[in-house]
Amino acid sequence: MSYVEAIKTAIIAFPFIALIFTIPFMLYNYHKYGSIHFLRVFIIYTFILYLITIYFLVILPLPTFEEVLKNTGPYINYIPFHFVVDFIHETPFVWNNPSTYIEAILDPSFYVVIFNIVMFIPFGMYLRYYFKCSFKKTLLYSFLLSLFFEITQLSGLYFIYPNPYRLCDVDDLIQNTLGGILGFLIMGWLDNYLPTRDTIDAEARRMGESVSGLRRFTAFFLDLVLFFLLVGILSFFFQGHVLFLAFLFYYILIPLVNRYSTIGMKFLNVKMEFIRLGLLFNTLRYFFLYLYYFALPLGFIMLISYIRSYYNLQGITFLLYGGGLLVIFLFYLIHFILLLKNKKMYYDKLFGVRFVSTISIFYGEN
Repeated sequence: MSYVEAIKTAIIAFPFIALIFTIPFMLYNYHKYGSIHFLRVFIIYTFILYLITIYFLVILPLPTFEEVLKNTGPYINYIPFHFVVDFIHETPFVWNNPSTYIEAILDPSFYVVIFNIVMFIPFGMYLRYYFKCSFKKTLLYSFLLSLFFEITQLSGLYFIYPNPYRLCDVDDLIQNTLGGILGFLIMGWLDNYLPTRDTIDAEARRMGESVSGLRRFTAFFLDLVLFFLLVGILSFFFQGHVLFLAFLFYYILIPLVNRYSTIGMKFLNVKMEFIRLGLLFNTLRYFFLYLYYFALPLGFIMLISYIRSYYNLQGITFLLYGGGLLVIFLFYLIHFILLLKNKKMYYDKLFGVRFVSTISIFYGEN
């Protein structure tokens, strides 16, 4: 597999791997800043893509077990700067003969070294720019990442293979670490033309002083997960009325104690303010949301099931239920888009509630 194919593989795998980081990333940023800054998203996700790419470049192509069994060594090169000896012996390079330069540059003993250095330059740039690492930390982290790759090769991809299928080379540690250092130095020059990490953080906090629709949706989703987790726990201790008990505890008692913040809202630095009587309207609001977002779609499916049975429409069962699920999907999608666009819903006015950010309380003096 060529370098290009390894990069293609990384790009294909990236959406699936990035999805694993998406929810924790959103929760962390909303908890700390109250918003998700576009530039921060771009930096983090390109960093993830970069790490996936260089990891695939290290492990791919994967050989067969038969090919690995034939590999009897050597497995490790302990001699530092052995690549210099290889370059001298394996290339036609003659320092006083310029005609040999091109052929020497095209030899693997040269371009592999350059590739190992270039491969870690972005790592040093990310460490200095976004993670604000010092020179010593950049040097250390570059060495440790390279060491991780070498151990990956030496262990036969974490002992999946009976033998290593690539050489563990001390020269790779030197070259990769040098690349990280060069990236650190290059970013020192580029820093003058890019917004600083502190600027990104300050803008994110300013954005976090208002509650976006996505932030509300994230809090709603987090609360939903915690609510059903509570339902599962209570089901071990109670036989009936579990949903009612969980609803009463999670959506009524906890917001009352937390000054109208659920656990999800508290974590994302959001609270509710009621224009009218708080406790009563808070209870009515959550009861309405339960009926609107859960009972209504469920009732719609039950209605379809009743119509199917009453009019004996078994022949178009797939069409009926498929159409019903499509309607429910569009119902949720439209409300999600409206929430993102308007940051509020019509029932907010109905129950006299507005969502405010507590980020301004934490950072208002800065």
